[in-house]
Amino acid sequence: MMSKKTMQAILVNEYGGPAVMQVQTVERPQPQADEVLVRIVYAAVIPLDYKIRNGWLQSVFPVSFPYIPGFYASGVVEEVGQSITEFKPGDRVFGSINAAYAEYGIAKEQELLAMPEHLTFEEAATIKAGAETAWKVLFTEGELQPGQTVLLHAAAGGVGQFAVQLAKWKGAHVIATASTSNLDFVKSLGADQVIDYTTTKFEEVAKDVDLVVDAVGGEIEDRSWSVMKKGGIFVSITQDPSQEQAEIHGVTAKFNTKFPTREDLQSLTNLIANGQIKAQIDSIFPLNQADKALEKSEARHGRGRILLSVNSI
Repeated sequence: MMSKKTMQAILVNEYGGPAVMQVQTVERPQPQADEVLVRIVYAAVIPLDYKIRNGWLQSVFPVSFPYIPGFYASGVVEEVGQSITEFKPGDRVFGSINAAYAEYGIAKEQELLAMPEHLTFEEAATIKAGAETAWKVLFTEGELQPGQTVLLHAAAGGVGQFAVQLAKWKGAHVIATASTSNLDFVKSLGADQVIDYTTTKFEEVAKDVDLVVDAVGGEIEDRSWSVMKKGGIFVSITQDPSQEQAEIHGVTAKFNTKFPTREDLQSLTNLIANGQIKAQIDSIFPLNQADKALEKSEARHGRGRILLSVNSI
C-alpha cells in the first residue's frame, strides 16, 4: 500500500491568541475531479484570520477544530483533478485557496487565475487579499468616476494602499487618512491630500465627498456622513453601515452588495504586472512564525500586506 503524502501546516485546535497556532505534520489533501492542488509559495495574512482564531466571528465563520487558517495564496499547480481543463502541473497561479497556511492547498478551477509573466509570487498573493477589495469598493460598489472626490480611511493598510493608487488611476481626487508614520507613504501612493488622523479630525478638512470608503467602522462611520455630498456613496469594508444615517444625509450606503467579475480581476492583475499599480509588502514571515505574523496584523500599524513564505520556488 502506498504511504500517504504529508505536509507541514498551521493547525488551530481551539479559539484563542497566537499560542493556539501550532505547526504540525498532516496528510496532504487530494484534489477531487474538479479541484486543483497548489504548492503554496506565499499565503496572505489578513485581519479576518486573527478575528476567526480569536473566536470573534463564530456566528459568521463557524469552524470545526482543528482547522488550517488562510484564504488567499499564490503558488504552483502540483496536481489537477481529471475534469480540470484550464490548468496543468507547473502553472503559476493565485487566488482563493482555503486553508492556505500550509505547504499545499486545494482550490476549485474558477477560484484561481494564471499569473502573467511579469507578476511576482509576492504581488500575486496580495491581489485577492486587498487589491480586489479595493477595486470592489471603488468601482463595483463605489461607482467612482474621473473627477470625483473620494475619502479613503486607513489608506496605508492592505486594502487602502491599492485603493489610493486605483482611485488616482481612474482620475479621482483622493483624500486619505493615515497615522503620522504613514503620511509620506500614502503621499507616495499618489494621494492628493493626506490627513493625519492622530492630530486632525478628518471631518474638519474633507468636504463635498462623492465616495467614502471605510475600512475601520464604528465612530469613523458615524463621523463620515457629514462630509458627503447629497447623492454620494458610502462603502464599508467591515460592517453593514447605518441605512438610517444614509437616508438622513441623502446618500447610498453599501456593504458587500456586488463583487468584481473575473474580467475585472484580470484587468487589475495586468495593472499590477505592468507596474502601474504597486503592491507594498509590509513584512514576510516563515510559515512556522504564523503566530508572529498574526500578532503584527492584529497590532494594526502595518503598511501594506503581511505574507507567509511557505515553499521556495
